[in-house]
Amino acid sequence: MAAALAEAGAEPLLLPMIDFERAPDQALLSAALDRLAAGEYGWLVISSITTVRALKEVAATRGVGLPALVPPGVRIATIGPSSRRVLEAEGLRVDLAPAGRQSAEGLVELWAYADDAGAAGGDGAGITRVLIPQSNLAAPTLAEGLDARGWSVETVTAYSTVDYPANPERRLVTSLAAGEQAGQEARAVVLSPDEANDELAAGSLDAILAASPSAARRIHDVLHPLEKTRLIAIGEPTAAELERLGIPAATTASAPSPAGIVDAIARSLNP
Repeated sequence: MAAALAEAGAEPLLLPMIDFERAPDQALLSAALDRLAAGEYGWLVISSITTVRALKEVAATRGVGLPALVPPGVRIATIGPSSRRVLEAEGLRVDLAPAGRQSAEGLVELWAYADDAGAAGGDGAGITRVLIPQSNLAAPTLAEGLDARGWSVETVTAYSTVDYPANPERRLVTSLAAGEQAGQEARAVVLSPDEANDELAAGSLDAILAASPSAARRIHDVLHPLEKTRLIAIGEPTAAELERLGIPAATTASAPSPAGIVDAIARSLNP
């Protein structure tokens, strides 16, 4: 995102707000992945890039690559192009992902009913169990939506979302193949909360991007004043959280991707 913004003529400033730690109960996650390897699930839903990192870390502790956790008969669903790209770089095939509404709601809309064997959500083999490894703060939208369509959904905490910085002993540090292929980190200034608030007080920040509902909550708690800047939401769930917090977004990205974010910021600053 920082590289795309810089290329478009913006000055990206990074402010770490949230971080990620391994799930506190690794035994529960490990047991769910054992059931996955045994073919007890028809679908695996990976709804975030951080989930990929958490699962890759578990695979590494077992001395295997991420694809070894997923047997050939299991289908994989995800939320959008960024997570699809990351999964494919790790060697996993994505069978279902929304192209339009890239959110949990968009994925549920695509998903067939459990008795519709062979369709988008049917596995054709009578396995109607779905595994969703996720954040400890994940909304129930996806699980409840698939449950309403007749699927047997099991959620398991794959990682914990925490305030930045994470505990060094529990922090997720496993790198992703997609990041390694990119070859370089985007060059951008990293601010502290105090520095960001000084910039806000001076009215020198034109926009703040909220990249997740968790980040939206931290923005509400940490950054002040927000009246002189525009808030940009990466997607509908983040926009809804900003609205709930009383700091509505000026605009929402049409797609949760670097290009979508650049477009949203450009539209907000230059209507």
